[in-house]
Amino acid sequence: MPIWHANCSPFAAPNTRSTSLRTLLDFQVRCARIANARRDILQLQLLVSVTRIREALRYNPRMILLALDTCDARGSVAVLRDGELLRVVVHDMPEDYSVWLLPAIDRVLAASGVTFADVDAYVAATGPGSFTGVRVGLTTVKAWAEVTGKPIVGVSRLEALATEAGGSQPFVAAFANGQRRQIFAALYRRGATALERVGEEAVIAPDKFIDASVDAAGVGSIAWVSTDPEMLLETEAWGARQSVGETVQAAPPVLAPAIGRLGYRLAREKRFTDPLALDANYVRRSDAEAFWQDGPGRQHNK
Repeated sequence: MPIWHANCSPFAAPNTRSTSLRTLLDFQVRCARIANARRDILQLQLLVSVTRIREALRYNPRMILLALDTCDARGSVAVLRDGELLRVVVHDMPEDYSVWLLPAIDRVLAASGVTFADVDAYVAATGPGSFTGVRVGLTTVKAWAEVTGKPIVGVSRLEALATEAGGSQPFVAAFANGQRRQIFAALYRRGATALERVGEEAVIAPDKFIDASVDAAGVGSIAWVSTDPEMLLETEAWGARQSVGETVQAAPPVLAPAIGRLGYRLAREKRFTDPLALDANYVRRSDAEAFWQDGPGRQHNK
């Protein structure tokens, strides 16, 4: 009777060979899966790294501000990173702000390399200026704040203008054309870190503003700054200021960058404005309000 050795059994050898092949195939499949998983992880890590590099190159994780000036026909919108201007778009066409504003914001954001979601705070000039223009700007940022939850900084256009004044005089008088032979104006005292307004913003005749500012400043000299210097230079009262060496500095009418820089300082101090409390500073009533409140007869006799 033949003796069969275990490792030469006609049944044992095929079973062992089949088991070994299955084990090898399973091992190879697991190795392939691990290799694929590692490759996927490496690709994902590379993608994340590239994305982070691109994001770091595109913008820094600092405060992005969107600043609006719609106070007169020479308005503008600007994007700033902290206090540094990235881009500005100027209202240089006859379109109303209700038509121009949103497309202009799209353009300035795209040119700055940021998206609307990147904006950390909205800075809006609250006046004084055009009734319709100021309303459009403030209504727009109020709506954004309600939807996005981002904060608003409301700033005075005159204070922003005053920050553009050079020199070391202890006082700064800022003014702009207010139409009807009047100016929007305010006087500021230079403090250690910021301007301090002296009195209220006003709409006033140019010569009266000169007299009031000189009285308030006393013996202190004044730095005069304006987007419309001729409003003072054409008055008789200006001669006395000129005789003591004072001049009017001409500021560019594109004030959104200055408004944004002032807004950045206020934002760092957490001086935000609640959307419900954000209000325009018109200084004077609109023609329509004056007409209907005073009455057609009284308005006609003025």
